[in-house]
Amino acid sequence: MAVMTRKKEQIGERIALFKAEVNRWAGRIGVEPKEVHVRSMKRKWASCSSAGRLTFDSAILRKPTSFRDQVVVHELLHLKVPNHGQLFRSLLRAHLGTNATEALQDTHRA
Repeated sequence: MAVMTRKKEQIGERIALFKAEVNRWAGRIGVEPKEVHVRSMKRKWASCSSAGRLTFDSAILRKPTSFRDQVVVHELLHLKVPNHGQLFRSLLRAHLGTNATEALQDTHRA
């Protein structure tokens, strides 16, 4: 029982750290998500609702920081620009540099 409790605590700590990453990026980008959720998702790494709610697949917690950053920035930018047009791509490049092209694809799982 203690092992299971500790595991849940570790997952909670990972989620809290991830949400802090999201909030740091949000500050840099100049947006404020209304809610940030982490849950199991089958087809996407993340999504952004028109109400400002960001949802991330729990598997992202096990991915490298560079990958997480790409997905986080991609979704946060949707709070400014709802599509993948030229402005969106320019903002991605401004925030991610050479990783911007990958970030356009990274919200959908292969």
